[in-house]
Amino acid sequence: MPSRATSPGRKAPLPLTVTAVAALLFLNIPVLIIFLYAFTTDESTYTFPPPGLTTRWVSVAFGRSDMLEALWLSLGVALLATLVALVLGTLAAAAVYRTEFFGREAISFLLLLPLALPGIATGIALRSTIATLNIPFSYWTIVLGHATFCVVVVYNNVVARFRRTSGSIIEASMDLGADSWQTFRYVVLPSIATALLAGGMLAFALSFDEIIVTTFTAGQQETLPIWIFSQLARPRQRPVTNVVAMLVFLLTLIPIYFAQKLTTQAADTEGQQNA
Repeated sequence: MPSRATSPGRKAPLPLTVTAVAALLFLNIPVLIIFLYAFTTDESTYTFPPPGLTTRWVSVAFGRSDMLEALWLSLGVALLATLVALVLGTLAAAAVYRTEFFGREAISFLLLLPLALPGIATGIALRSTIATLNIPFSYWTIVLGHATFCVVVVYNNVVARFRRTSGSIIEASMDLGADSWQTFRYVVLPSIATALLAGGMLAFALSFDEIIVTTFTAGQQETLPIWIFSQLARPRQRPVTNVVAMLVFLLTLIPIYFAQKLTTQAADTEGQQNA
């Protein structure tokens, strides 16, 4: 029987409700302001209330070739960085979870380090390494920079799923005559599929709107977040920048939402199986 404190039918105390609402407003009012001023008729200021509303800035934004080039660059980098992260993160999680070796905990710590460190420290380290190796800054150096922290997201999701998966099913598969590839394809992959999908979605969202590491690894390339940052110094047509910022918000919100849904569903399924 659930206790009175955890009963789903019990209402939260008023101070807790007020605090929760205040926190949600604090976090989301800036986003709502971006959405509002993406449709204002004022070209250069943030007059409140807006003097009028219009949708013409959407067509203006998508009519700019520099914005579209930055958008496609960000999408391509995010997809490739996610693919690299899925491969490396899965292999690292399997190695750390399935094998015992000296320094395993240190490797786990080092895998988490790129995401735990300040972005500027990671960016400087990557730029110094790339310059030392005489690698020209290009599209591929951006992918490399993004993959360093995207691997962490995939690794965390997959290793957590491995820890909740019984190792006996892999042993049973091998005992029944399956080779390593067959065991991975028919046993391991289905059991970690939702973790891979959730990790991939989160990695894509992180890569798509990343700006600090990108600034140090992009060279002359301009991703969409860098394009937005460069436009802030131009007072005219500020609603265009807000339209693009709204687009970035929506494109990152969708994968994060579905990743959260997948993670919640997987946890609920495991809870029902263990009940």
